[in-house]
Amino acid sequence: QVQLVESGGGTVQAGGSLRLSCAASGRTFSSYAMAWFRQAPGKEREFVATINWSGGTTIYADSVKGRFTISRDNAKNTVYLQMNSLKPEDTAVYYCAAGAFGAYGYNYYYWGQGTQVTVSS
Repeated sequence: QVQLVESGGGTVQAGGSLRLSCAASGRTFSSYAMAWFRQAPGKEREFVATINWSGGTTIYADSVKGRFTISRDNAKNTVYLQMNSLKPEDTAVYYCAAGAFGAYGYNYYYWGQGTQVTVSS
């Protein structure tokens, strides 16, 4: 069992930056791929980024490529999402997930409760 707790959300102006963190409980964190998804009001949940167990392989959604960076620290059981050059369309609840490596929700077994990111224009 893995429990995930996100933090670092907030309100920022367009062009600004935020760093999200996701702290995981359990001794098996390093065996899971980790991902970030987001869901805007009235929209379906969408994939943002994923990182494999070692941190050596990442995948990004086209909409965030070049602006967002996913990373992990297995010693701290934490995954991060550095978000730069934020746009109003990045406004959403951001969810952390743990599971198998992939860009789909069904790849992941454990989910956090989400953290709100609001980008004002």
